[in-house]
Amino acid sequence: MTTAPRPGGASRRTATPAAAPTLTVRVRTATLGPPLRLGLDAVALRSGIHPDLVRRFVALGLVDAARDATGRLWFDPSAPVALARIQRLRAALPLNYASLGLVVDLLDRISELEDALRRSNAGSRSDESWI
Repeated sequence: MTTAPRPGGASRRTATPAAAPTLTVRVRTATLGPPLRLGLDAVALRSGIHPDLVRRFVALGLVDAARDATGRLWFDPSAPVALARIQRLRAALPLNYASLGLVVDLLDRISELEDALRRSNAGSRSDESWI
């Protein structure tokens, strides 16, 4: 408390405001991205394909999967998209699933080559609008 002068010469006591308490805030962040891997049931459910057919695709090499120590299959989060692509190709082309592996590989290679060609021509102006 401090004393402040009064108009008649007398002084009165006034309270000094106390310092505000310090507040510490901790912010925790969590990434809400896709899971690092998906189980067989989750992949089958997301792609709408029976789990036995998903196992067959793994055996044919159409979809990549890893096995843990217990033998369970674990997939990349992009596996349902790959399975949907295989199903669309199967419906559009009169090929068996083993042959579709070659078609998928060729389509992936074509896509990689087109991307490389676009990157190499990105700085130059050309009349090649077909790319």
